[in-house]
Amino acid sequence: MGAVKAAVAAVGVAFAAGAASVAAGRVASDVALKAPPGEPLPTEPRLTVHATAAGRIALTRAFASQRPGTYGLTGNGCHAVVGTVLDGAPHAPDTVVRRLERVTHGTLEPGDKVWLTPDLHLGDPRTALGLDHDDVEVPGELGILPAWFVPGDRDVWVIAVHGLGATREHPMNVMEFLHRHHFPVLALAYRGDPGAPRSPDGLNHLGETEWRDVDAAIRHAVRHGAERVVLLGWSTGATMALRAATRSPLRDRVAGLVLDSPVLDWTATLRALAAARRTPGALLPLAVRAAQGRTGLRTAPTGQDTDASGLRTPTLLFHGPDDTVAPWGPSRRLAARRPDRVTLRTVRHAPHGAMWNADPKEYEESLRRFLTPLV
Repeated sequence: MGAVKAAVAAVGVAFAAGAASVAAGRVASDVALKAPPGEPLPTEPRLTVHATAAGRIALTRAFASQRPGTYGLTGNGCHAVVGTVLDGAPHAPDTVVRRLERVTHGTLEPGDKVWLTPDLHLGDPRTALGLDHDDVEVPGELGILPAWFVPGDRDVWVIAVHGLGATREHPMNVMEFLHRHHFPVLALAYRGDPGAPRSPDGLNHLGETEWRDVDAAIRHAVRHGAERVVLLGWSTGATMALRAATRSPLRDRVAGLVLDSPVLDWTATLRALAAARRTPGALLPLAVRAAQGRTGLRTAPTGQDTDASGLRTPTLLFHGPDDTVAPWGPSRRLAARRPDRVTLRTVRHAPHGAMWNADPKEYEESLRRFLTPLV
């Protein structure tokens, strides 16, 4: 009898441990599947404001605070824009001084906890950039999708799609450039965004179902005068653009693809985000399995993105080795497999979704050269 009780107890302990592991994997998968729009990803370190002065700000010395380029700085209800590192400015050994371009909202005080973000602008194209725009409604699979439309003279529209942790404010980084070159721009809010319908399960499917909202945007553009479209996406928005370019019934209308930091291996992205939340390594496979069970996501048997393999659209790909969310390797392999279609622009010292921020002039020149033959 004692042996039976011991066996039953052991089974109970094993069952409880198994249930706890499943629950832990589910919680770990939430970091990607429930990433809130407009909030930083856990891979982005928090920095402390040490001091501010006219046109300058001192931040905690870290790899993040020493990145080249121009970034948003947000936290504690404030938003600012910081520029290049000022190496010659006096500073303490544990700080970095950057140019403080402007404070767009709130105030910055010593001791504030902040983080860098790719987003330079808040609001809408009119309030942030002085660009006339229309608030339009795109009929989508799940309901009405709000979007900003900035008119232009060309019959080739750019459909801009943000990614993880961002909103449609992110595409405003390149909106002035696109407007200056006379492209109509449609910046889309898709399922799960503020003002847009939620997915039925309330989860982010990392582009696997969300691409249908890009398909809806293509349909809207064609109905309203676009002869062709260029899909410009960041992060999972780039994944959505890639899916739409290969799966949409209107894919022949897609003149070009611009992919910034694309998520081509969703399992690696989920693992990276879960690890950044201090998920133990032993639980990372459980997080992947939990995500598969909750969303139906599957991995390609060869480790290659099947949509990328079937790509027929001219593609400009911005990515770099410092992206800790979406590995650079799949982008390099895609460019190597499809040199007839894909041009890779390697951007170093830039975090996920921030290839423009590292060197805006070079990014926009690459974009200009890519877009010119398409119009």
